[in-house]
Amino acid sequence: MTTMHDVAAHAKVSAKTVSRVFNDDPHVAPATRERILAAMKQLNYVPNTLAQNFRTGRAPVIGVAVPDIADPFFSSIARAVEEIAAEQNMSVSVTSLGNDPSREEPVLESLLRFQLSGLIVAPISENQAYLSRWTDHTPVVFVDRAPTKLAVDSFVEDDLGGAHAATTHLIRHGHTRIAFIGDTLSIPTTANRLEGYKSALADAGLPYRDDLVVFGARTVEGARQAVATLIGRQLEPTAVFSSDARCSMSLIPALQEAHQSNLALVGFGDFPMANALRPAITVVDQDPANLGRLAITRILDRIANPTKRYRRRTILPVGLVERASCLVPWDSPVTEPANGDLASDDDTFSPLQAAS
Repeated sequence: MTTMHDVAAHAKVSAKTVSRVFNDDPHVAPATRERILAAMKQLNYVPNTLAQNFRTGRAPVIGVAVPDIADPFFSSIARAVEEIAAEQNMSVSVTSLGNDPSREEPVLESLLRFQLSGLIVAPISENQAYLSRWTDHTPVVFVDRAPTKLAVDSFVEDDLGGAHAATTHLIRHGHTRIAFIGDTLSIPTTANRLEGYKSALADAGLPYRDDLVVFGARTVEGARQAVATLIGRQLEPTAVFSSDARCSMSLIPALQEAHQSNLALVGFGDFPMANALRPAITVVDQDPANLGRLAITRILDRIANPTKRYRRRTILPVGLVERASCLVPWDSPVTEPANGDLASDDDTFSPLQAAS
């Protein structure tokens, strides 16, 4: 196998100069750089990454740990990280944490034992204090969900504000019985969005009702049970605020099966086909790719500036994408929305169905 010393001898330079060219050091003379690159190509030189790891003590790998890589939201984060990491000649190792909070600590510590260059995490447990022994020498950034009992960088979205905007939007369309359907309160995003929902009701002078708040809707079966619970109430809801995209995707078939397609629906987080359904689903728009880009950029900054000790929590704004699913059904009493944005008769709410 060709070594760095072979390349150096062929190009008539030192091995250190070859290393500087490989690491894209801008201080190498252009003519020397071209001669070394030509020697690398001619000798078919392949850098020994394992040897580099032994010298630096770090693998050129960024770890990404999210609840479920199959979730479009988290896969978008991972793809954005991969794109920027590739530009830096770094690899990305992606791991799904699943839904069992007890798995988080052993999975993350297993990753960190490989001496990663950095780690990006969307946590599933309620306490990340166990990571404190790693963070002094490994950059760690949290995305979507802020850590608890741990001071590290994080990028989260405005869960409370987005939920407030979504609930207010339904209220302005005449709904006064709005259900909240989510996954579990142990997830910080769900808890924050529930607070935003409550705040919007209070601001509108509407009572908060425990019987209109249901959890466990992450799966279709869970959504079926949630819908069955709601439609068994004496005062059934006329609208639903779904706390995340996975719940929204589970709710749509559950509502169809229960013949509750006339319920208005707004979801937190866009998802594939949301705008192709009839009616199209109104959503609080997130930007998971931006979360990924910000996280990997912060990791790279920490690598380049290891003496920085400050930690930042960044809350990113979200916006409402108005589609047809938030409208009052045609046969319900209509209250004029505060912003006057009620749709025409041609856009009134109709049963959910796939777009042709």
